[in-house]
Amino acid sequence: MKIEAWYSNNFEPLISGRYITFEHIKPLLEKYKNHYEISILGVSELGKKIPMLKIGTGKKKVLAWSQMHGNESTTTKSIFDFIKFVTQKEVFKDETRDFLNNYTLYFIPILNPDGASLYTRNNANDIDLNREAQDLSQNESRILMDAFNELQPDLCLNLHGQRTIFGLETKKPATVSFLSPSSDIKREVTESRKLAMGMIADMSHVLQKYIPGQVGRYDDSFNANCFGDAFQKEGVPVILFEAGHIGSDYKRERTREYLFYALINLFGISKLDDFLINDKNYFLIPENKKNYYDYILRNVLVNDHIKPTSIAIQFTELLENEEIKFIPKIVKIGELVGFYGHLEEDGNNLEILVNSQNNIEIGLNVSIINNKNDKSLIYFNEKNILF
Repeated sequence: MKIEAWYSNNFEPLISGRYITFEHIKPLLEKYKNHYEISILGVSELGKKIPMLKIGTGKKKVLAWSQMHGNESTTTKSIFDFIKFVTQKEVFKDETRDFLNNYTLYFIPILNPDGASLYTRNNANDIDLNREAQDLSQNESRILMDAFNELQPDLCLNLHGQRTIFGLETKKPATVSFLSPSSDIKREVTESRKLAMGMIADMSHVLQKYIPGQVGRYDDSFNANCFGDAFQKEGVPVILFEAGHIGSDYKRERTREYLFYALINLFGISKLDDFLINDKNYFLIPENKKNYYDYILRNVLVNDHIKPTSIAIQFTELLENEEIKFIPKIVKIGELVGFYGHLEEDGNNLEILVNSQNNIEIGLNVSIINNKNDKSLIYFNEKNILF
């Protein structure tokens, strides 16, 4: 059986979408309590439990943490997909057995459970936990540092999600991005960075099969306050994962799948070919650019102007009744050369109305955009957007 066939029928169905909290993963902790060791590392600033799963018995120790930023949940789904895969005994039996014998994966599913509940990047005290490696002023920060110091891992996986604004020089979106963080201000390529770079290059090579031209690399400016940089400085290879966007996948279910393929490749379970792992190939991965919007309507006449222009819309994410709503808002009006939309339309130099009004300005929430002289010609309708 091909890995894609297994995934399409067997990904973890107990969690989905963007809003994932401790309550959502409790059934998974119950599911795996007889398979793996599950411990409680401590509690968040508001007293929520922070669990850790220990998978495998091998000498190679890997520490992975997700939802350090509470609203970045895609990697949480991918890791639970991976855990389901290595737990099953029907396919890839030799490979999964080798993984469990060679590796011990310590996984913190939700480091920031308060932020996850509130659907915020920061924790309950409005602190960005990924700027806390030096201060360690928050419970969650201390828990991560204590886990690192106690486990002394051979590899760290820092699991995040990125906004829809990131694209690449390929003119395609940055659907998955990576970083091997710097360990000093000079950005020297140390031995630990080399190891992480090689592993990233290998995963990028594999992902080209699924999302060609849509794998990016983050800028590696050093920040001692970031945990990835701090751990890399200690000589431990760190891989930053960033779950990005593709098409209309606002629930990030397709991105979740691509990250699963990256993980099984990282751990040697499924290799695409005999690609030579080389840290130099890391620098061939294009750097992320802020060159994307959620929607662009090009070549339209607005505000009684006679020269065509373009309108960019970005969605604001809002938690409402435990669901994420996407609120469209105009963020830029202009030529938008060098920018791209996950969805684009051409207005063919016709005059438009937004919310049935002539006056169009930045910051306006959008319900509908249609042609001024033929209102049946609709370019954008909030009610018809499928997420």
